[in-house]
Amino acid sequence: MTSTLPSSDFDTHVGSDPHPSLFNDDLAPLPEEKRRWGAFEFFNVWTNDVQSLAGYTLAASLFITAGINGWFVFAAIILAGVFVNFLVNLTGKPSVKYGVPYAVMARSSIGVRGAQLPALVRGIVAIFWYGAQTYFASTAVALALDAILSDPKLPVFLGMDVIDWVSYVFVAALQVVLFLKGITWIERFLNFAGPAVYIVMIGLLVAIWVQAGDRLLPAVGSIFSNATVEGWGAVAAFFGVIGTMIAYFSAVIINFGDFARYSKSEKSMKRGNFLGLPVSLAFFTFLSLFTTAGAYIVLQGGEGEPLTNPAEIVGLVGNVFLTIIAAITFVIATIGINLVANFIPPAYDLSNLAPQRISFQTGGYLTAALGFIVGGLWVATISQIGLPMFVDTLGAILAPLYGVLVADYYIVQRRSIKVADLFSMSKSGRYFYQRGWNTRALIAIGVAAVFSISAVWIPALTALSGFAWVIGAVIGAVLYIAAMWSYRSKPGESVDEELAPQVPVVA
Repeated sequence: MTSTLPSSDFDTHVGSDPHPSLFNDDLAPLPEEKRRWGAFEFFNVWTNDVQSLAGYTLAASLFITAGINGWFVFAAIILAGVFVNFLVNLTGKPSVKYGVPYAVMARSSIGVRGAQLPALVRGIVAIFWYGAQTYFASTAVALALDAILSDPKLPVFLGMDVIDWVSYVFVAALQVVLFLKGITWIERFLNFAGPAVYIVMIGLLVAIWVQAGDRLLPAVGSIFSNATVEGWGAVAAFFGVIGTMIAYFSAVIINFGDFARYSKSEKSMKRGNFLGLPVSLAFFTFLSLFTTAGAYIVLQGGEGEPLTNPAEIVGLVGNVFLTIIAAITFVIATIGINLVANFIPPAYDLSNLAPQRISFQTGGYLTAALGFIVGGLWVATISQIGLPMFVDTLGAILAPLYGVLVADYYIVQRRSIKVADLFSMSKSGRYFYQRGWNTRALIAIGVAAVFSISAVWIPALTALSGFAWVIGAVIGAVLYIAAMWSYRSKPGESVDEELAPQVPVVA
C-alpha cells in the first residue's frame, strides 16, 4: 500500500506556520483516516463521465464524422481509454502519496505563486465544460416536459424555448444543491447513477433491437462506413479519433489528483481506473454504436442524419413513461460527472487564488454562476463550432500543463516532494523559484500551447487537430525538462545563490 499522510504528522508535513495566502483547510493534505475511496468509487467517476449525454454525443459524432468504418472508430475509442488510464495513473500517484489536490501539486513545477495561473486556466476550462454539460443534462429534462405537454410551440430566446430555459435553470439549481450536501453525498449519488444509466441504455437497445431485428447488424456495418477516407488519410483519422477522445477526458486527466487524494491506496485507484476507463468505455461505446444505428433504421426510417443525442432518440420512441424514466436517468448521470469533473476542480482552483478570501464553497458558487452563462449561450454561439472542435480546443489548452506536471514530478523532482514548501513563501523554499514563479515552466507551457491550439484552428494543420492534446503534452514536457536541466549546476561549478531555489533536485 502506498504511504499516506497520517493526521498526527500533519504539522510536520505542512509546517507549523503555512503562509495564509497559500493555505486553507480545503487545500491542506488529506489525512489517511479521511480517505474513503476504493476501486468502486473510481470506477463510478469514469463510468459517469463516459455515460454523460456529452460523452454519448461525442462518441456518436465521431462514428459519423471520422470518415472511417465504425469498427475502426470503436477500436480507436477503446485505445484512447487504455491511454487515458495510463495518463491518470501518472497524475494520481503523487496525490495518493501526499494527499494534496492538483492546484497544490502544480506549485512544485510552476512555483507557489505561479501555480495560480495554470490552476486558473484549468478552472476556466472546467467552467466551460460545466456549462456545456449542464445544457446537455437540461435537454433530457426538456424532452420529458415536452412529452408530457405534447411538445407545445413556445417563444425562443438564444436558441432555446421557455421549456428549455425552465429545464436549464432547474438542472443548474439542482447541481448547486447537491454540491452543498458535500463530497460524501456526491459519492453516493455517483454510485447510484453509474449502474442506473447502464440499465436504461441496455433497455433502450433491447427495445430498438427487437424492432430492428436482422436489420440492425447490417446497419451498424453500413451507416458508419465512409469510402472517401482511405490510405494514410484513414490512418490519420483513426489516430485523430484517439486524440479527440483523450482531449475529452483532458480536464479530468490533469486534475485527477483532486480525486486520487481520497483513495485508500494506489492499488485501489489503479483497479478502479482500469475498470472505469477501457472496460466501461468499451461497453458504453458498444451500446452507443448499436443504439444509434438501430434508432436510425427503426425510428428515423433511414432518413436524414443519424441522431447523436440519446435523449432525442428516446423522444422518438413515442412512449411517454419511457421518455420520463430515460430523461431522469440521463440527467442523473450527466449531473454526477459534472459535479465531480467540472464543478469540484474549479472550486479548488478558484480557492487556490486567494485561500483566505475564497473558500471551497465560494469557489463553487463562482463556478455555478459563470458556468450558467456559458451553458445559456451554448445553442446560440458555442455549439456552432461543433463538439469535436470544442473538445479539441479545450484539450489543447490543458495539454501543456499536464506535460509539465508529470515531467516535474517523475523526472525533475524524482518522485519526492517537500510538502511543507508547497505552502511556504520562504525564499529558501524549494518551490519559491523567482518570487514564487518558475518562469521557465510558464514559457514551456506557453510555447507548447501555441503549437497545440494552432493544430486545432489553422486550416493547414487540420490533419493534426486530433493530435492536439498529445502534441501539447509532449512539447510542454520536453521544453520543461530541457529548461530545468540546462539550469542545473554542472560538476565542480557553483549555483548562483539567488537562483539556487530554481534547481529543486539539487537541494
